[in-house]
Amino acid sequence: MHTRVLIAAALLATAALASCERASAPADAPAPTSTAFSHATTADISGYYMPAEPVSIGKWSLDHLFVGQASEFETWEGGARSDTFAPVMLQFDDATSPMIATELGEAHSVTARVLPTRYAVTDTAVSFEGRSPELGRVRFDGRLDPGALATAKRNLGGDGVVMTGSLTAGDQTVTNVRLRWWMGD
Repeated sequence: MHTRVLIAAALLATAALASCERASAPADAPAPTSTAFSHATTADISGYYMPAEPVSIGKWSLDHLFVGQASEFETWEGGARSDTFAPVMLQFDDATSPMIATELGEAHSVTARVLPTRYAVTDTAVSFEGRSPELGRVRFDGRLDPGALATAKRNLGGDGVVMTGSLTAGDQTVTNVRLRWWMGD
């Protein structure tokens, strides 16, 4: 009986110590990774979302928002991460940089890819936060129109707007960012 009391006291002391350690964590500590990244889609919304009109923040021009396939989300959310690719990311061009020839035509020679520090993706919304040395903190919140996306996919792209949102980089925000869908190369 005396042994059981000692074991119970030891377990209680361990639990109390553990709760003290958790309480001493800084208030601004980052959220656990498992809650920072989430996707809940029932349809395939993958592809490139390109600006219907130019979107500029300083010398930087939004080239596209990329949304990957379900397997890419699962890999990222499972902890396998890349320094150059994510299931949701934004790419910007330095509009002052020289143009170069690529297999897809001409493009700016300097780009900035922004990988996520947080995202939430559903069939009707994309919420993204990231950081880059070139642009600082970047945030995009967009509403996806599933009907317009289905039409764009049937037409293999086009000029129809499928997503509308707001983009913030550093201290500048652009509202009514309108994106069209393209399946990629």
